[in-house]
Amino acid sequence: MTSNEMTGGEAVARMLQAYEVGPMFGMGGFQLLPFYDAARRLGLNHNLINDERCAVFIADAYAKVSGRVGVCDATLGPGATNLVTGLVEALNAGSPLVVFVGDTHRAHSWKNMTQETRQAEILRPACKELIRIEMIERIPELVRRAFAVATAGRPGPVVVDIPEDVCHATHPFEVTEFEADPALAAAPALRCRPAAEDLARAAEMLAAAERPLMLCGGGVHLSGATAAVEALAAAINLPVAHTMTGKGAIACSSPLSAGLFGRYDRIANKLIEESDCLLVVGCKLGEIATKRYSVPAAGKTVIHLDSVAEEFGRTFQPALRLWGDAREGLADLAAALAGRAGAIRARRQGYVDDVAGRMAAWRRSVEPRLTSGERPINMARLLHELNRIMPEDGILVADGGFAAHWGGLLYDTKKAGRGFVPDRGFASIGYGLPGAMGCALAAPGRPVVGLTGDGGFNMVMGELETARRLKLPFTLIVVNNAASGYVKALQHLIYGAGSYQSSDLVEVNYARVAESLGCRGIRVEDPEQLAAALAEGLKGGEGPTLLDVVVTRDPAQMLPGVDNRTVQVKKGDRVA
Repeated sequence: MTSNEMTGGEAVARMLQAYEVGPMFGMGGFQLLPFYDAARRLGLNHNLINDERCAVFIADAYAKVSGRVGVCDATLGPGATNLVTGLVEALNAGSPLVVFVGDTHRAHSWKNMTQETRQAEILRPACKELIRIEMIERIPELVRRAFAVATAGRPGPVVVDIPEDVCHATHPFEVTEFEADPALAAAPALRCRPAAEDLARAAEMLAAAERPLMLCGGGVHLSGATAAVEALAAAINLPVAHTMTGKGAIACSSPLSAGLFGRYDRIANKLIEESDCLLVVGCKLGEIATKRYSVPAAGKTVIHLDSVAEEFGRTFQPALRLWGDAREGLADLAAALAGRAGAIRARRQGYVDDVAGRMAAWRRSVEPRLTSGERPINMARLLHELNRIMPEDGILVADGGFAAHWGGLLYDTKKAGRGFVPDRGFASIGYGLPGAMGCALAAPGRPVVGLTGDGGFNMVMGELETARRLKLPFTLIVVNNAASGYVKALQHLIYGAGSYQSSDLVEVNYARVAESLGCRGIRVEDPEQLAAALAEGLKGGEGPTLLDVVVTRDPAQMLPGVDNRTVQVKKGDRVA
């Protein structure tokens, strides 16, 4: 066998090369310099970021869209602690990441080294597993472990902590040590199926139901199960509602689509109330999806299919638990029902016609808002114009806060698949720009639009420089309401008009900000300008286009509906 003396940093780089990882982002420090030098020599696609949180956000969005492991890195101390928000997003959302973090020289630890902190203890709750490498010769083994954990079960981020002396040390590695299973570079790397007797019982429950409904969460996309959702739904006329992360489980234009359910909904909450059997797939039934744990109502018959057994019964006790992968479980259900699917489908035709009729009626009811000519621009009009122009393969990235809620309620995916990417794992604002960058890298050639508030953009605007440097062709819409819109709207709902505290921003022309960073900027103040501005952005080119869209300053109109946490409004009051 042939051995090769190399640094620990180069050993890490060679393992990443073996996994054929995609673009990586980080901000280096002394601890990881051998890794950076090896990345340069080996030709890895590594890029400087301006804020480590954004490095994780980019890797997270890249993983969400590509299904492949996202990779980023940070130096010790403030670099490591800046990762926390992005790591929790990936942990809660189930995004497979491997994140490398430099740490102190072990011979000098706890001697007041510059930037030293208890970073392993800080990061451990924010990731699926934290692996500290104490011996240089174990680097290949432990990097393989990181990829295996990141892609198994519900995927998630794994942090690899590398002390300075391990990264800078040298060791004669054997060439054969740098071998990797390519299956572990994407998630899910392993799949399991529900028990046969549980599947048979679930099939009987679905067959007997008169008004069943499938509720899809983000796990449908993690599993790559959208084709299985479409197949089962079409086979037995099973309508489908979705969470924000589950949007795209089927096309929003499908006659079987019941749209968003939970805090904000179109018709789905009423259908859930009327349903006699709910099939929950890849959904944790969290606060927003359940309208603060009130949907479904207690006593509803629920079949819960999920790959994480710990989610069963956390917020709702199901009648039947199906422990397994969403794609495989749905395929097995379809097979179990195949012999009588035709009869079931015919029996339910009136039901699905009713669902389609309700959706059509809802669309008619909100038409005035969707086509509103008011100035400043109504958010519904912005989403309407985006729906009209976005191609079938387009991707909308929605920042936390009201951007995700407006997008979740009104944006229509035109085909099944991950065409809507909100950061609902942690709902941090600031995701819109780096998320759009990650999507553009994951799906070159697909039109990408990021939707962010002015508050979220203020946090991360320095990454426009990164996007320009990488010549990433996407459109970023900055929803400019000169406020922390979600907070101001809630203050208005709870405390009344004029009761605003620390929720206003100064007026900024963000188109000029973009231009000052060498990007194309377009300010939109008239709703009649929206279509042309969006078309200009979607032309692509070298680098991003920023649309500064001036939207309503009225806090009563900042949310897509009445937040269920407020008690000042009558039950069921909702605007589009």
